[in-house]
Amino acid sequence: MTTTEHEHIDAVRDRLGAQFPDVPRPVIDDTIAAEHARFEGNSIRDFVPLFVERKARQALQAHAH
Repeated sequence: MTTTEHEHIDAVRDRLGAQFPDVPRPVIDDTIAAEHARFEGNSIRDFVPLFVERKARQALQAHAH
């Protein structure tokens, strides 16, 4: 993961933490890590943080309800 990608994933973590304050931080971290792992080996990384955020948000919404 590039430094920029790492920074974007950190920002995703912060946004999702703010959006889902009732979800424990380890659950958010694990959800992001699982979604991020789906993109390992992909050579085009530009949109990975966006895709990770979308998928993680969907999973956390299901978890929150």
